[in-house]
Amino acid sequence: MSTALRRVVVVGASAAGLTAAETLRREGYHGRLTLIGEEPHLPYDRPPLSKQILAGDWQPTASALRGPDDYTRLDLDLRPGRRAVALDPDRRGVRLDDGTSLDYDGLIIATGVTPRRLPSGHDLHGVHVLRTLDEALRLRQHLLRRPTLAVVGGGFTGSEVAATARTLGLETTLICQGPSPLAERLGPDLGRMVAQLHTDHGVRLRAGARVTSLIGSHGQVAALRLTDGSLVEADAVVVAIGSTPATDWLRGSGLRIGDGVLCDAYCRAAPGVYAAGDAARWYHPRLGGTLRLEHRTNAAEQAIAAARNLLGAHEPYAPLPYFWSDQYDARIQAYGTCTADAKVEVVQGDPEERSFVALYHTQGRVTGALGWNSPRALRSHLPALTRPDEADLAG
Repeated sequence: MSTALRRVVVVGASAAGLTAAETLRREGYHGRLTLIGEEPHLPYDRPPLSKQILAGDWQPTASALRGPDDYTRLDLDLRPGRRAVALDPDRRGVRLDDGTSLDYDGLIIATGVTPRRLPSGHDLHGVHVLRTLDEALRLRQHLLRRPTLAVVGGGFTGSEVAATARTLGLETTLICQGPSPLAERLGPDLGRMVAQLHTDHGVRLRAGARVTSLIGSHGQVAALRLTDGSLVEADAVVVAIGSTPATDWLRGSGLRIGDGVLCDAYCRAAPGVYAAGDAARWYHPRLGGTLRLEHRTNAAEQAIAAARNLLGAHEPYAPLPYFWSDQYDARIQAYGTCTADAKVEVVQGDPEERSFVALYHTQGRVTGALGWNSPRALRSHLPALTRPDEADLAG
């Protein structure tokens, strides 16, 4: 372990930030450890926000990652409700929104992402984004009034919110720019299956459509106008059109920013500065290029790697990416890179039965494996991904 570290600051009280702090302590760091979080809450898990929290199946406290006693044992200088506004790597200092400055010997950036918003009409009552616990609770209260809901965006968040809303019995329209939900992430064949899943549950799907404006009445959203001129009536709207890394506070710091904090294979952005989670774009040595992942599993795994490397481990971070999505009775899980332009081959099970495993082939190699309600079968196909030199060349 590096003996030069007496003060470590972790910016972002997220899953990644908390895991980094826990790893530092577990690896033997005994110096001052500060965890800064913009939200007033203790760190919590975000995946349940669009599902269990939104549906009302969980109380908000159920999403907490740790209990109060755990933070006492970590001996943290915990700063909830505080936002980092500037970084000076030369002086090794972080400035907060209350005017205070924190000196550091080591810094881990885990600030995550911020949701994109529509260019106009976003200030109308009834328009929501979903990233934080408070946003999920506000949306939950609105859904309890049984509104007509429109979800803008066919990615994972939009698809999960639409599924939760239909489970609650709400009239729901899902608007996606691509030919079907998740088609741009999983390819056209899987996208059509996701579309069928939603329409089977009563979602009104508007595919290949963009929202040009939100239309209000007395400050309340009333409809969405699409590019073809048609209107979708709704008195509740969830905007889920992607997100951007929360890196604005790093402007002028000298760190390289490009769709995330640019890092080397060790998650290092600058001397003494590391990044982890949704805000980090790092060089993946196995893939031979930079990568940024907005997946819960990566947040924890990369935080462990960043913390260990800050302490001197010098281990390249080369994970096998993994994500999952729960929609209705479907659990979709994937390992590796499942790109829309890959050749998809069903190797086990039957899509008609909604239980199968599919492999993604890119340039003659298996680059991704996806399971639909097939967790055990999916794991049996992982060797083709973890041993790339021996991957199936049938693609």
